[in-house]
Amino acid sequence: MTVTIQKIADMAGVSRGTVDRALNDRGHVNADVAERVNRIAAELDYIPKRKRKKPAGRLKIGIITQLAQSPFMTEICKGIRQAVEELSIWNIDILERSVDPVDEREQLAAIDLLAEEGIQGLAIMPVNSNAVCQKINWLIEEKDIPVITFNSDIVGTKRLCFVGMDAHQSGLTAAGLMDMMTRGIGKVLVITGFFSDHVNSRRVDGFIEELKHSGSGLTIAAIQGSLDEADQVQKIIVDALQDIPGITGILAVSRGQEGIGRAFEELQLTQRPYVIVFDRTPINEQMLADGIADFLIGQDGYIQGYRPPYILANFLKKNLPPKSEYCFTDIKIKTKYNL
Repeated sequence: MTVTIQKIADMAGVSRGTVDRALNDRGHVNADVAERVNRIAAELDYIPKRKRKKPAGRLKIGIITQLAQSPFMTEICKGIRQAVEELSIWNIDILERSVDPVDEREQLAAIDLLAEEGIQGLAIMPVNSNAVCQKINWLIEEKDIPVITFNSDIVGTKRLCFVGMDAHQSGLTAAGLMDMMTRGIGKVLVITGFFSDHVNSRRVDGFIEELKHSGSGLTIAAIQGSLDEADQVQKIIVDALQDIPGITGILAVSRGQEGIGRAFEELQLTQRPYVIVFDRTPINEQMLADGIADFLIGQDGYIQGYRPPYILANFLKKNLPPKSEYCFTDIKIKTKYNL
C-alpha cells in the first residue's frame, strides 16, 4: 500500500501541511512535532520530496489546454511548439491534450490519461471547478507530479506557480484608458462572456475598482454576459444604446467581440462610443484597423505557452523552483498605429 502524507498526518495527529513542512524542512513546526513526523515517515519508508532522486533519462511533461479553437490559442500554441522543439534536446517529451470546450469532465479525463502515460510534470489551463482543484492536488500530493497553471489560475491548489496576465491589473489598465478617452464623462457598458469565468471576472473587478478609486466621473451603465457569442454581444449593445442614455464607452473582456461592429452598423451611429477589447486575435486586430475599437489589451499568449514547460524542466532536471508564485506576462496595449 502506498504511503501518503495524509497517512503520516493521521498517525502523527497533525495536518498534512504540518507534515509537508516538517519533512521538507520548511520551518514553522514545533521541534517535538517535527521529530515525531520524521520518525513515523522513516518507519513507513517514506522519502520526502527533497530527498527523492530526480527522474533520469527522457522526461515526460504534460500540457493541457482548453478552448482549442479560440483565435487567442494561436499564440499560445506557437509558444508550446517552440518549447517542444527546444526541450527535445534536453531529452524531454511534451505530451499535449487539447479540450475545446470549457468542460470539467473532459479535463479530468485528460489529467487521468496523462498520469497513466507517466508524465513527471504538468502545465494546465484549468477549468475553475472543485473537482479539477482536487485532481490537481491529488497529482501533487499523491503522485508527486509538480503542476503549473497558465493563462487561467485556480484557487486552492498547491501548484508551483501561475504563468499569465495579471487579470486584475489589466482591468485597472482598461479603466485608466477609458477614463482618459472619455475625460471621465458618461457611462460604460461592460460585456463579459460567462460570469463564472474567473479571468474575465477579475478584469471587470479591476476596471470597476479603478473607476471608483480614481475619482473618475464614469459610471457603469450595465454589466452583461454574452455567453461568448457575437450575436449576443450585438444584441446587448443595440439594446443598451437604445435604452440607456449617456453611454460613452464599451468594455468587452471576452470573446464574441466582432458583434460590436455589427451593432454599430445596425444602429447607423454618427458617433460611436469609445471601445476597448481584450486579447490579440485577428478579429480584434481588424476592429482596430477599421476604427471600430480604440484600444486592444493583449496578454502575450506566446510566452504563456513557452514558459511553463521550461519552468517544469528546470524544476525536474535541476531542482530549480520558479522565482515567484506569480509569473505575470506583459500587459500589451495596441492601437491601429502599433499593430
